[in-house]
Amino acid sequence: MSTGVSDEVLTAKFASVFPHLNERQRRLMAGAEARALGRGGIAQVARTSGLHPETVTAGMAELAAGAPVTDRVRRPGGGRKPVTETDPTLLADLERLVDDEARGDPERPLRWTVKSTRALAAALGELGHRVSHVVVGELLHKLGYSLQANAKTREGRQHPDRDAQFGHINAAVAAAIEDGQPVISVDTKKKELVGDFKNGGREWHSKGQPVEVRTHDFKDPELGKAIPYGIYDLANNEGWVSVGVDHDTAAFAVASIRCWWEHLGRQRFPSATVLTITADCGGSNGNRTRLWKTELQRLADATGLRIRVCHFPPATSKWNKIEHRLFSFITINWRGKPLKSRQVMT
Repeated sequence: MSTGVSDEVLTAKFASVFPHLNERQRRLMAGAEARALGRGGIAQVARTSGLHPETVTAGMAELAAGAPVTDRVRRPGGGRKPVTETDPTLLADLERLVDDEARGDPERPLRWTVKSTRALAAALGELGHRVSHVVVGELLHKLGYSLQANAKTREGRQHPDRDAQFGHINAAVAAAIEDGQPVISVDTKKKELVGDFKNGGREWHSKGQPVEVRTHDFKDPELGKAIPYGIYDLANNEGWVSVGVDHDTAAFAVASIRCWWEHLGRQRFPSATVLTITADCGGSNGNRTRLWKTELQRLADATGLRIRVCHFPPATSKWNKIEHRLFSFITINWRGKPLKSRQVMT
């Protein structure tokens, strides 16, 4: 039976108005149109609006009952129930799965887990729960868990005079810089394989054309390893790196300092009388290495400088300025690049 309004008119009307209405407003408008059209109106409105006939009928019923003016889209209790309501044992089972690998203090407001959400979702599926890894992630956040990495905070046994030693180093360095004397921080960076080996990090390249490197990190018998020894000038914020080709010895360490002094330090500090060196207490520049002291004395004799070495306490080499002022930037510069030759490294 014809209602007197063509389907084309109603379709155009709903298409222009519906995008500006929420779910409840669309339902009420459809109900009002169907009521105005009379017999056959519900079917025509459903056909032209894309709504289900039951939705149109519900809109007519709400209007007939005197639908109140409100900002609510759905009536109280409407919509999909939370998964924790439809599956009341889900949270308890998730807690038990996480407890096996839980980290942190349960009394603290923040906890975390090392199991992946996909693995947890699969385990919950075996227990009879239908839940996705996305929902598992949301539930973990609600339970107070978050993804976290390890934190290096345990430094082991500490000497009672450690703070005093740091205070002495800081005072010595500050006094030398104030007097215009050179102060350098020295250390050996991690040994690097020379050749087409994988290097951590990513760099921009043409899509689908990654730099091809070897699958195994076996030392190349001809190229070997490179040993970068760094000298960082604290006052001028400048660095110098010598790349060794055989062994990290005290003779190599002092030779690197000698190169820095002859090519850079002498120009920066023409009136220098004292060279202050900060270093960790291990490796080629360790405080117990006799050759280190012997080579430094030879350097002092050759340059006429008085050399003062301040060693950091054990397990505190990360506080040496060269670690985060020079070596970190070298790592950034090398990221994603195979160190195919010593020339590439320098």
